[in-house]
Amino acid sequence: MSTPLSAAHRSWRTKIFVATWLSYVGFYFCRKPFSAAKKAIGQDYDWSAWTLSKIWFAYLIAYAIGQFLASQMGPRLGPRKNVLLGMALSIVVTLAMGVTPSVWILAGLVAVNGLAQATGWSGNVGTMAGWFHKHERGRVMGLWSTNFTIGALASGWVMSGVLGVASWQWCFYTGAIVLAVVWVQFYVLQRDRPEDVGLAPVDDPATEIDESKLAAPAPTADLGLSRDAWINLLLVAGFYFFAKFIRYAVWSWAAYFLGKNYGMSDSEANFYAPVFDLAGLPGIYLTGWISDRWFGSRRGEIALIMMFGMIVATALLVVFASAGVAVFVVLLGAVGFTLFGPDALLTGAGAIDIGSRRAATFAAATISGFGSIGAAVQEIVIGQLYDPDKQGLGLIFALLLGSAVMGTLFCAALVLRNRRGGKGI
Repeated sequence: MSTPLSAAHRSWRTKIFVATWLSYVGFYFCRKPFSAAKKAIGQDYDWSAWTLSKIWFAYLIAYAIGQFLASQMGPRLGPRKNVLLGMALSIVVTLAMGVTPSVWILAGLVAVNGLAQATGWSGNVGTMAGWFHKHERGRVMGLWSTNFTIGALASGWVMSGVLGVASWQWCFYTGAIVLAVVWVQFYVLQRDRPEDVGLAPVDDPATEIDESKLAAPAPTADLGLSRDAWINLLLVAGFYFFAKFIRYAVWSWAAYFLGKNYGMSDSEANFYAPVFDLAGLPGIYLTGWISDRWFGSRRGEIALIMMFGMIVATALLVVFASAGVAVFVVLLGAVGFTLFGPDALLTGAGAIDIGSRRAATFAAATISGFGSIGAAVQEIVIGQLYDPDKQGLGLIFALLLGSAVMGTLFCAALVLRNRRGGKGI
């Protein structure tokens, strides 16, 4: 049993939850503008889908590299410094993106933004690891992980409103302003560990760590991951490659396809595309809650069930690819509902379970790094495959189905390790 928490612990945990949750929501306001304005930018500068995909590929590959850098720098700097620096840099380059007409300059700016944005997930997950017990992480991280869904949803709708009343450049300016406000609250409210505010560390015997080693951020050479932990980390990383392939394919291209293939305006397309994120919200919380309530904090089983649902949803997209905009939007929501739960659970609570308090930042960054490679791959592949003269999207949806199947296989491997006593998650 864990030691009951003091009133001061509870108060600080609320602050930490709010600060980190808002931080990751805010990151999306500097991540979303390019995808939201992609069609308008292409029209203004006569850039093809292939050109636009190469620009965003620069962001995604930099984001992937940044995740692996964060796995090394995060444990050394600590989450607070890491995230504050990342947000500040993202604000500056997002402002600059609104004033450049050059492909190469824009690609360079989005690449820098990718490096900056890479601090967000691992840094904030690393913070949460120090403040919450293992037995509550499923439901806590399930609720907390709504940040990336809310971030994508809120930023998408804000960008839709901006595009309805102003030029696409204001998507970038608005995003930077929002993240600047979030930066201030994070600076005021966030602390890395209870020890930083004079409180005792959260008693969490299930993580089996030596608390005496937590006096300072861990050097990456001394993270103490066991063989089982490394196997779990790599299995979750493999899952995330394919999960993020799907998620970023939708984020990057849904509004573009709604405009190009279904004749919607930029504002309309960005209003309907976030149904993917809206449907993902209940999926995130339910998956986390169920993992604690009925699966004994084992994350793999419920994730696998949801992944089978996603196979069905993506298969229906393939079958009904040409059935019209209403069917497309509904199935987009079904994919979101089944994807976001496993995505959030395995890369949030699951990463903390793998790494414990000491190595949570490293585990989260490494997993996200592999996922970000999948995100980069989808951008370049879909940009190459998409033909504006052909209305069918069946081949692209088939790619999503293939990714759903592969992600499910990695989830199945985690479950098999649980059943064979291999310390799966």
